[in-house]
Amino acid sequence: MMLYIHVPFCRSKCRYCAFFSEPLGNGGGERIRSYLDGLLAELVHSCAESRGEPVTSVFFGGGTPSLLSALDLSSLLENIGKHFALTEDAEISIEGNPESLLRPGFMKDLAVAGFNRLSVGVQSLDEGMLRMLGRIHSAEDAVRTLDAARSAGFENVNVDLMWGLPGQTLKGWLGQIDAAAALEPSHISAYGLTLEPGTPLAEAEARGHISLPPEEILAAMYLEGAARMEELGFRHFEISNFARPGCMCRHNCGYWKGEEYLGLGPAAVSTRKGVRWANPPGLEAWLEVARGRARPEREELDQRRLEEERLMLGLRTADGAAMCGEAWELPQVKAFLHELESSGLALISAGRLRLTAKGMLLSNEVLATLMDLIFP
Repeated sequence: MMLYIHVPFCRSKCRYCAFFSEPLGNGGGERIRSYLDGLLAELVHSCAESRGEPVTSVFFGGGTPSLLSALDLSSLLENIGKHFALTEDAEISIEGNPESLLRPGFMKDLAVAGFNRLSVGVQSLDEGMLRMLGRIHSAEDAVRTLDAARSAGFENVNVDLMWGLPGQTLKGWLGQIDAAAALEPSHISAYGLTLEPGTPLAEAEARGHISLPPEEILAAMYLEGAARMEELGFRHFEISNFARPGCMCRHNCGYWKGEEYLGLGPAAVSTRKGVRWANPPGLEAWLEVARGRARPEREELDQRRLEEERLMLGLRTADGAAMCGEAWELPQVKAFLHELESSGLALISAGRLRLTAKGMLLSNEVLATLMDLIFP
């Protein structure tokens, strides 16, 4: 089993972000204390469902988990160890932004507490792009963060990057990859910018103030960017993720393999024993759940739903999806698979369907067709 902890607070909301998070603002200390008290309560009453089941990974995501103090994060991890059966080699990850990770001694304290993987929200090493995205750190802050992380003892460090930004060129994106690789992370996550409704960047596009690069440039950014990552020693193991040997994020790989996970905190999702539920996003509504006064609505996942998700998640990864079941022998399915192979979108071997980088670029379209053919 895996454990996800959602920390909902941010210093400020980035201009592209549609995830649930709350800028701290005034009264932030009191809200953090309420959150921590609620999280401990949720930990205590949730551990009964795990019944001593081994926990192989813990992921603190957000929001910005690095806004919490090192003492509070250490205490949380200690309580997780008391209430859940952490394996000796458990991956313990935390997301953070440079401006909060750079607090004196902070990363060293995290390493001492038991955190062994760091994910840094760099997004860009271009000052103009950082300002456009609404980030509050500088490119130099990001460089110093990676240096400080190594000095603190972190050997497994991910860098988040964004591509397809307004005003970005193919050459500029490849330069960003080179600059990020020079910081010597073990893992790079590269996400194409999506303008989510209601975000400031989406509103800026609607007013004609910004525009994304044209489709042919976006396609080139993805394909040439993936090739550049491979050249630099980062294996393309999932649509948006690249890692040096032995450094794939075990937590995210668990999601893609369909492993069970328990989510704690506002808006966190859980999938256990064929049942899925989501905590409410608001802090006050979630506190009712955390204290056992309310219960999220639960969804039973039937066999068809599980098979659909197995296909969808498998095709995101370099391992691909197993072609098991009679549906894969249908003439129309075989014809589509032949089309995928002949057009260079997929490889088929040892009973598995694997998308190429070109296929991953078109994964939504490929998956939609497969779903219609296999699960009519």
